[in-house]
Amino acid sequence: MASDVRLKEQLPTLTNEIVATYSSVGTINHLGHCPLPNYDVVISIVEDLKEIIYPGYRRREKLHLGNVMYHVGDLIDGLHDKLTVQIGRALQHEDRIAEETCLDEQVDYEAKGQAITIDFLRRIPAVRRMLSTDVQAAYDGDPACKDVDEVIFCYPGLEAVTVYRLAHELCKLGVPFIPRMMTEWAHKETGIDIHPGATIGEYFFIDHGTGVVIGETCEIGEHVKLYQGVTLGALSFPTDHDGNIIREMKRHPTIEDRVVIYANATVLGGKTTLGHDSVIGSSAWVTRSVEPRSTVTLEKPRLRIRAETDNDLTPETNYQI
Repeated sequence: MASDVRLKEQLPTLTNEIVATYSSVGTINHLGHCPLPNYDVVISIVEDLKEIIYPGYRRREKLHLGNVMYHVGDLIDGLHDKLTVQIGRALQHEDRIAEETCLDEQVDYEAKGQAITIDFLRRIPAVRRMLSTDVQAAYDGDPACKDVDEVIFCYPGLEAVTVYRLAHELCKLGVPFIPRMMTEWAHKETGIDIHPGATIGEYFFIDHGTGVVIGETCEIGEHVKLYQGVTLGALSFPTDHDGNIIREMKRHPTIEDRVVIYANATVLGGKTTLGHDSVIGSSAWVTRSVEPRSTVTLEKPRLRIRAETDNDLTPETNYQI
């Protein structure tokens, strides 16, 4: 059946109605001459960085010490150009939001972006060393893992932590917007939500990973292991006299060295500290500090079974899990 041309005549009117909302609902559109960071370019930056962090595991094959210098040099050159532009745009966007207008073009945001880019690229060797400890932690912490190659190829926890560690360095350099774009992309890819502002020590391992949430002001020590579904979140959101959320304060817990947190446990609050060498059992709800070398578990629940047959309803059976 052919489409009705008469119905298509309504499209100009529908277009006018949609465009009218760009003025009446102006908070969800960005129109003007101040460009935002480009999402696709930011993700390509992430992929290029992962190629540098894990050479030979990603796009380019047959790399060796004789040709890796050229390959990495080409990537670094491209990253310099892309990061310079995107960071400059992010800085301009932040200032525009603060001033509520497009800013004076005398400010050279690209020059600022280039200076931050060079500083960031200098940090890649240190990030690689840190990530090598995360890979080792995954191998040491999972008896099902055959070798470190399996960790790098297969583990979503490492993928999320890799993007986090790169985004965290940009965050420390004062880059707005882009670090969150990076970690939310990793969140979409892995189901693991790590805010780039969180502080995480070396030898960090997220096993399985889906559903893990780590908040912005969380502080995590070394040799910490989390399982799937763990939430390190805020207990509440304090507000000022006008009812606005107070953002610049510690809202998320501190996890000291060598803590293990099992599946679906929830730890909340900026004043909550899990002491070193502690173990938090599955599904525990923790909102106050725990002394070092503590074990936190729920009391054993009762499992209730109610079986129904064709003739009658059998009595309920209760027993300890």
